This record gives sequence, structure tokens and C-alpha cells, in this order.
Amino acid sequence: MSLVVVALALAVLALITQTGVVAVQRAYPAQGRMVEVAGASLHVLDIGPRDTTSPPIVMLHGASSNLETMRRPLGDLLAKTHRVILIDRPGHGWSSRARLSDSTPAIQGRMIDEALAKLGIGRAIFVVHSWAGALGAQMALDYPDRVAGLVMLAPVAYPWRGGVGWYNKLITMPLIGPLLAHTITLPLGYFLTEPGARSVFAPQAMPDGFVENSATPLLLRPCEFLANAWDLVTLKAAVIEQAPRYATIKAPVVVIAGDADKTVWPTIHSRPFAATVPNAKLILLPGVGHMVMDAEPDLVMHEIDAMTREIAHSAVAAD
Repeated sequence: MSLVVVALALAVLALITQTGVVAVQRAYPAQGRMVEVAGASLHVLDIGPRDTTSPPIVMLHGASSNLETMRRPLGDLLAKTHRVILIDRPGHGWSSRARLSDSTPAIQGRMIDEALAKLGIGRAIFVVHSWAGALGAQMALDYPDRVAGLVMLAPVAYPWRGGVGWYNKLITMPLIGPLLAHTITLPLGYFLTEPGARSVFAPQAMPDGFVENSATPLLLRPCEFLANAWDLVTLKAAVIEQAPRYATIKAPVVVIAGDADKTVWPTIHSRPFAATVPNAKLILLPGVGHMVMDAEPDLVMHEIDAMTREIAHSAVAAD
């Protein structure tokens, strides 16, 4: 009898999840266009003026999020004077990926490079946050002709002690992971999403309406929750592999981090990365946590503007 009760409970939860997926996707529809690449269909939002002489800005979000996290407030502000390309990483937001194991910066970097080529984007400045710090560094290594400059916000760059949460490891386990993702993740996530987001902003207060404005509930869909867990579980091995190459990065780099960040510790990531990359500048913001683009958008914009001017000036001088 107990097995029958469990099976019925799981069936009800699965039905609730599927109903919730439909509701979430209606509430947060895709805002951009889809670009087909090998192994993925990437959702790309292209905003801002096209006639600017400065290089376009490509913005890549971190874990447990989507392009809206980079769009508000920073992307929309930059789009007043720059062409801004916002991309849902493979498996996140409205982007898909063929395999859950396509979770490393190297694989996702290849997909993003292909998408930018299809869009006719040449050299660009990449603005990357958190998990995407490793992605931006990998792209600067693998596609130096694509990355004109790199602005890294609270980036992950090196291996760290410990793991990434027991639930992420559980979700990546065969059979049990997909079962949990398709039954309890979405109903339970509705109660945990806002407290989780608040903890990432600490010690700053989370902006009012952030969860809704950033389309964070999309994360609770089974396909995205599984992809996010794979991204996190495989990240440490990826940065162990790529970190020895950082000294060969040629692009100008600005690293901006908060010294109160307890999500991605700057002493483990930002400081050693800036010390290793030849042409890197480090800005540590006192009392600021992980969401530096929300805490200090004007400062981040200033650094991006300065980099675009420097790159444009260098291009004119080279001609």
C-alpha cells in the first residue's frame, strides 16, 4: 500500500510540475530570437544602437539565472549608447542544449562563438558574471580574435574547497536526479527561490521585485534545473584544467568584485586571476557582495565605457 501511495504522490507532483512549467513559461516568454548552433538553440537578445563605432558588448550570466539578470539594470543602461548582446547560456532561460553534459565553459564557449558568428558579430567586449567568469576566461583563451576585452564581475576562476551543494550532486545522479527534478523541484522551489536570491545579494538588500523581473522562476523547470546542476557540479574540474593557461590571455581585463562576497570569494578567484593575467585591473568594492552589477552599476558602466574607448582608440591607431 505504501508503494501505491508514493507512486500516487509522485504522479500528483509530476502533474503539478508540468502545470507549473506551462504557467512559468507563459509568465516569462522569450524576448529575443533563437540562433541554432551545433548542440544547442541559443536565445539571444540584441538591444541598443547598431551604428556605434565601439565594439558590441556581449553579456553572459552566471548559474541559477538567465539573461534578464544581466539586462536589469546593467544591460539596459549600456544599451543607451552601446549595442548589447545578451545570451541565455545553453540550457538556461530559453536556450536549449542537446546533452546535460554540455556543461563546461569550453563547450558552451564554442556554442556562443558559433552563435555570434551567425549574427555577424566580430570582436566584442564580454561582460561576464559569477559562473560565466570561467566561461569568459575560457573564451579569451580559445577565441582571442573574438574577445576584444573582458569585464569580469565576481567571477569564478579557480578551484575552491568544498562542493556546490548536496542537492546539485543529487540532481545529477542517474534516475533519481530526473525523478526529483520532474516532481518536487518546482513546487518546493516556489518557497525557496526568494530566500535563496536574498542570500546571494547579501549584505546588500535584494531589489524589490527582483525574482519576477529577472524571470528567476524559469530555473525551476526540470530541464533547466538539471542543466544548472550539471554546470555547477562539473565546474571545478573545468577551472582546474583551464587555470594554468590564464597567463597567456592577451585581451585587456577588468575584474570587479565585492570584498564581502560569500558566494564567490575574491581571495580565491578575483585576486589571483588579476595577479596572473598580464593586462588585468582589479577593483575590490568594500562592503559589496556577489551582485556587483546591481550594487554599483554606474562604476561597472564606467569601466566598460573606458574599455570600449581604449579598444576603439587602439583600432584607429592600428589603421
